[in-house]
Amino acid sequence: MTETLRVVVADDQALVRTGFKMILSADGIDVVAEAADGAQAVEAVRRTLPDVVLMDIRMPEMDGLEATRRILGGGHEPRVIMLTTFDLDHYVYAALAAGASGFLLKDVTPEQLVAAVRLVRAGDALLAPTITRRLVERFARRDAEASAVHRDLSTLTPRELEVLRLLAKGMSNAELAAALHLSEATVKTHVARILGKLGLRDRVQAVVMAYETGFAGSGGARE
Repeated sequence: MTETLRVVVADDQALVRTGFKMILSADGIDVVAEAADGAQAVEAVRRTLPDVVLMDIRMPEMDGLEATRRILGGGHEPRVIMLTTFDLDHYVYAALAAGASGFLLKDVTPEQLVAAVRLVRAGDALLAPTITRRLVERFARRDAEASAVHRDLSTLTPRELEVLRLLAKGMSNAELAAALHLSEATVKTHVARILGKLGLRDRVQAVVMAYETGFAGSGGARE
C-alpha cells in the first residue's frame, strides 16, 4: 500500500487554504495542518512532520521566507514549495537559495498543484525553466562569495559539468537522461555527486548557484 503523502498548507488567506486542501484531499493527499502565518507554519511542521509544505511568501507576523529558513534548519526537513502571486518576486529567489524546492503561482490549476506536490515529494525540483532563469538572472548576486563557489566547479568532471548545465535549464531527471542518452539511475548518481561536491542540499540550489556564478550562461543554458 502506497504511503499517504502529508502536506501542510500555509497561507494567510483562508479561502486559499481551503481551496488547496479540497484539491489535494480529492487526490488522496492528506493535508495534516493549515497555517495562517509563518510562525504557525513552523509550529505545524514540527508537530505533524509533513512531506511537503505549501508556503505563501507574504504573510503577517513571520513571512514565508523566514519560516522556510527555520523549517529547513530544523531536524525534519520537508520539501517546501513557495506560493506567490508574482513570478519575479525577489522573495522567491531568496527562498530558492535558502533551500525551497520550487515555486508555484497562486493561479495554478488543480492538476498542476497535485503534480507539483507529488513531483517534489519524489525528490525532483519544481522549476519552470523560463521563469526560473529570468528570476535567478534578475536577483543573483555575483559577489566574492559566488566566485568562491565558482572555484569549486573545478572538482566536477566534464560529464558532471554537462549535467549541471542541463540542470540549470530546469530539466527533470527523465529529460536529462534522454538528452545525454543515459539511464535515469545514472543521471541521479551524477546529480547526487554534483550536490555532494558543491555542498548543496538539492538541485534547486544547484540551479541558483549556476546562475549566481555565471556558469549557466557560459553555454547550454540559453534558449
